[in-house]
Amino acid sequence: MAEKGKKPDEKKATLKTRKKTENTEKKHPVPSKSSVPSVIKKPSKKVKVSGKLAKIIEEIEKLSVLELADLVKALEEKFGVTAAPVAAPAAPTAAPAPGEAPAEARPTQTTFNVVLASAGAKKISVIKAVREVNQNLGLKEAKDLVEAVPKEVLTGVNKETAEEAKKKLEAAGATVELK
Repeated sequence: MAEKGKKPDEKKATLKTRKKTENTEKKHPVPSKSSVPSVIKKPSKKVKVSGKLAKIIEEIEKLSVLELADLVKALEEKFGVTAAPVAAPAAPTAAPAPGEAPAEARPTQTTFNVVLASAGAKKISVIKAVREVNQNLGLKEAKDLVEAVPKEVLTGVNKETAEEAKKKLEAAGATVELK
């Protein structure tokens, strides 16, 4: 029963270790090479290359990913090219009407600044309108803004908001510009 040269306690420890190893293998089996999906798909067509190119390809296959990245950077710098994909040609655009500026020359503005050019005769009404338009301002800040014209009341707002603010301020007696 007892193994030669081993004490009974050592035999138990060996059996426990062996059982642990067997249980671990059952829980986490090592996948066979055929069950592991291939990360790199090989092309189905064989491209004929010269012997020189075949050697280069073999050497590149041996490189790690980091080494490949360095190789790409070095080639880009050496030959002044980039490894960016080629973009499809853009769809043709309609030509502008005669006498009209090209589309690039007339960019559409998306954000506006509402500038108070002058307060006019009704300063109190304008101060109230400024507070209504820019609700972050207190009475003191709105008064200071109206007295220090020209000043921006709103910055970086869309066209709709800018037009609305302009109407309110002009109704109160102020002169307003949109920039």
